[in-house]
Amino acid sequence: MKLFDGGRAPNPRRVRVFLAEKGIAVPLVSVDMGALEHKQQAVSSRNPLQRLPVLELDDGSVLTESVAICRYFEELHPEPALFGRGALGKAQVEMWQRRMEFNLLSCVAQAFRHIHPAMKEWEIPQIPEWGEANKPKAVEFLRLLDDELGSREFIAGDSYSIADITGLIAVDFMKPARIKVPDECANVLRWHQAVSSRPSAVA
Repeated sequence: MKLFDGGRAPNPRRVRVFLAEKGIAVPLVSVDMGALEHKQQAVSSRNPLQRLPVLELDDGSVLTESVAICRYFEELHPEPALFGRGALGKAQVEMWQRRMEFNLLSCVAQAFRHIHPAMKEWEIPQIPEWGEANKPKAVEFLRLLDDELGSREFIAGDSYSIADITGLIAVDFMKPARIKVPDECANVLRWHQAVSSRPSAVA
């Protein structure tokens, strides 16, 4: 088994944080995305979308997409449960995971990809207006999240989950995307400080 990893890019990092929370060690194959190594044969032969991370199993099976990879390891190592417990708990984690992905991480990614000069060769066509349009969407969702976090410790309930991992990666990604968490979002700032302090956050 080996995990083709893209360093500080959001989705590879999401899997590494998940594995760290589980205490699972998987051999990493470092891929220099800055040098566009993810477009070379080693990755493209395993993932025609040329995106990371890519997990290759011992039998040659390949999994791509960060949450799919995390679900695979959740099934193999159910503790600690990072996708929720019971029908309601699992549905709540899924609900918030999708909200974090579509309403925050995606907006931040669009802002970064369409505005940052380093992405000019990646995002073709790069449309700065679209990047700017996504910035207020991310901030608006953070205000909603701030209200939710006023009554609980973690995003999907009382336990840390994949939704918190996605949220952590999204908020950290806001810095290069040049989006700031509003100062009045005290609950989001408290939550972010807490999840950033977990040992897994440095994975």
